Amino acid sequence: MSITPQQLELLMEEVEQEDPIDFADLPFDEHDLRALIANHLCEMADAMESFSEEDRQLTLLAVAAKLVLENLVLNVQLLRRHGLPLSDSTAALLSRLRKGD
Repeated sequence: MSITPQQLELLMEEVEQEDPIDFADLPFDEHDLRALIANHLCEMADAMESFSEEDRQLTLLAVAAKLVLENLVLNVQLLRRHGLPLSDSTAALLSRLRKGD
């Protein structure tokens, strides 16, 4: 892999400056969680070394899409559980789904 887990952690932190993660009261250190995920993703990328560039990009896109979907579902469930409104962007996205767009 052309990036180390430590470099990936730094990039994650930079992205989080624009879109922070609410670690709430999880019983884990956020730096440890970030390191765990960075290591896992670098291992996953290393396992794809034999893939063609197109297959590697498609696999990473599929993984990212699955994670975004999972994040959306978990956020909507959490908001519903606490009786909170959806964000404008989430509401607009779900409205498109209801309309069949």
